[in-house]
Amino acid sequence: MRSAARAVATWAIPFVAAVWLFQALVYGWYSVPERAMKEAIRPGDILVVNKMVYGYSRHTCPGSLCSFGGRVFGIAPERGDIVVYRHPQSGVALVKRIVGLPGERIRMQDGLLHIQGIPVRTEEAGYFEETYERQGRSGSLPLCENRVSSLGATCRKRRYIETLPGGAAHSILDMGDSAGDNTPEIVVPAGAYFLLGDHRDISLDSRYPRTTGGGTVPTEDLIGRVDIVI
Repeated sequence: MRSAARAVATWAIPFVAAVWLFQALVYGWYSVPERAMKEAIRPGDILVVNKMVYGYSRHTCPGSLCSFGGRVFGIAPERGDIVVYRHPQSGVALVKRIVGLPGERIRMQDGLLHIQGIPVRTEEAGYFEETYERQGRSGSLPLCENRVSSLGATCRKRRYIETLPGGAAHSILDMGDSAGDNTPEIVVPAGAYFLLGDHRDISLDSRYPRTTGGGTVPTEDLIGRVDIVI
């Protein structure tokens, strides 16, 4: 029995260590309980995040494994990437889409994203529908343009296809006027990115001051790119 236990330990310990290092440095699994990335990501989805693609920073690795400033190795994020990042004040892992690159001028005007003073192409694409029910770990109810209040009813909001410079296209949801539909133009700082949620009316993102949880996101705060949604 002792020899069998030693044999199990001989392969089990390295296996567990390898799995831990894989999750720490290569791919991590996250469940982000926010509604701001519908319809691409919904509450309760599991995100498989590529940690090595952008290189490593203090937010990429657990504990003190990457306890250094800046970012090393990897490639620069691309416009349209969905990323998970660590908010430096709250420490919460958030997920958003990169729409603005360093040095670009970004603003929202009448609900349309403008990059370098040019509105991004946006086309109507019908409605996004879901069941009005509690979602994800938080048990939150969805917001509905048709203002339903009975569980099990069909919740509806307008859907658009937004095509970013470079050709990356994705759906966005909109329910009408909101506080983030008109913003001052900002210049994205060097080494930072402008992030938006696809569900524009409820997303706390780069349109809002960093003191309230928004602001542009420095590259070192990125955990990685979402490669798979389960």
